[in-house]
Amino acid sequence: MINKKISHKRTNCRLCLSEDIELVIEMGKSPISEKYVVQKELSTVIPKVSINLYYCKNCKHIQMLDVVNPDYLWSNFTFKTSRDEKLINHFDKYAKEVLEFEQMDKESLILDIGSNDGTMLNSFKKLGFENILGIDPAEEIVKEANARGVKTIQGYFNKQTAKDILTKYGKPKVIIANNVFAHVDDLREMLQSIKSIMDEKTIYVFEVSYLLDVIKKMLIGTIFHEHLCYHSIISLSSFFESFGLKLTKVKRGPEQGGSIICYSALKEKISKTHESVQELINLEKEQKLDQIETYKKFNKTLFSLKSDLIENIKKINTQGGKISGFGAARAGTTFLSYFEIGKYISKLYDDNEYKHFKYSPGDQIQVLPTNKILNDMPDYLVIFAWIHADKIIEDYKDYLDKGGAFIKFYPKLEIIKKNI
Repeated sequence: MINKKISHKRTNCRLCLSEDIELVIEMGKSPISEKYVVQKELSTVIPKVSINLYYCKNCKHIQMLDVVNPDYLWSNFTFKTSRDEKLINHFDKYAKEVLEFEQMDKESLILDIGSNDGTMLNSFKKLGFENILGIDPAEEIVKEANARGVKTIQGYFNKQTAKDILTKYGKPKVIIANNVFAHVDDLREMLQSIKSIMDEKTIYVFEVSYLLDVIKKMLIGTIFHEHLCYHSIISLSSFFESFGLKLTKVKRGPEQGGSIICYSALKEKISKTHESVQELINLEKEQKLDQIETYKKFNKTLFSLKSDLIENIKKINTQGGKISGFGAARAGTTFLSYFEIGKYISKLYDDNEYKHFKYSPGDQIQVLPTNKILNDMPDYLVIFAWIHADKIIEDYKDYLDKGGAFIKFYPKLEIIKKNI
C-alpha cells in the first residue's frame, strides 16, 4: 500500500513519449536512499522502489521509469553543495566559463534551478553579480541559502513558478540547472517552462552525469532514485530541437566520475553550433550508445561483478572476518541493495555529522563518525564512497598499517592490504 503512495511507474519515454521501451539494466529494488533514521524510528518502513533502467528504441534515451513522489524524495534532504570544497571550486570555474561564453552586464538576472544552498549562485556573487535567484524544493536548505544572502524560492520549477518568476523578476540572461535535468520526471514540462522565460538573449546551461562515462567506467554509484535520466547528446539534441531549442556547446568534465555541461539557446538565435556537439554525437555512435546491445552487455558485466563481490564477502564472513563500510551517501544504498551484502556489514562510517548514529534505510546499519575506525578496527572496509576511494585509502594509511584492508569494487574488484 505504501509503495503506491510513494511512487508510480510511467509507461513511456520521458523525452519522446514513445512506448517502445525495454528493460536493459536490472538493478532491482532499492530503499529510497537518503532516509536515514534514528534508533527510535527503526520500525519506520522505508519503501523499496525499482531502480531498473530502460532503453527507448525511438530516441535512444536511458531512463528509470519508476518515479518516487518528489515531496517524499526531497523531504529531509541532507546533501549540501557547500560542504564539498571540490564542488565549490568546480562551480567557481564553471561560473567564469559561463561568463566567457556569454557576455553580460552585472545587472543581468541569473536563475539557478535546483539551487541547493546557493553555492553556484554564490560563485556568480564573487564575480560581482548580485541579481541572482535560486529555486529549490528542500525547505531547510532554502532557509540556509537565504540566510547566506542568496535569494532563493522554495518550490519546484514548473509552468506556474516560471510565470511567477517572469512576472516578479523578468527574463533571466542565464538559466542554470546543475544535476537537476536528470532528476525531473516531466522533462517536457520543465523544458517548456524554461523556454517560456527565455528570449533571444537567454542561454540555458545545465550539468548532468554523462551516459558514456556511466557505461564505460561502470559508474553504478550514479544510479539511485533521484537520477531518473542518463543523458547522451544523441537523445538530448533531438529532444531540444523538438522544443525549438538547440544545444550549442558541450563540455565534458570529471565530476561524479564523468559529466557534461551543455549550453543551449532558442533555435532561431543560433547561427553556428560549436564543434563539440557533433564530436560527441560521433563518439557516442562509435561507442554504440545508440544500440540496445551495449546496455545488455553492461548488465551482464555488472552481474558478474556482483557475483564476484558476494563470493568474496561470503568467504570473509565464513572465516570470521569483521566487515564494515566506508560511506553513507546516496550511492551506498544502491550498492547495498544491488550487491545484496547489507547483512554482512556491521557498521558504516561517514564524515556527514547529520547521519552519525542514525541507521541506513533498508539494512538499518548504524552510521558512525570516521574517527571511530581505528578504535573499532574492522578487518575489512568496503568503500561505498566509490568516487573518493583513492583519497580514502591515502587518508587512512593508519588503518592499513594496523592490519585493516579495503575492498574496492570500482572500476573492478580489488582488496587493498599493506604489503608486508
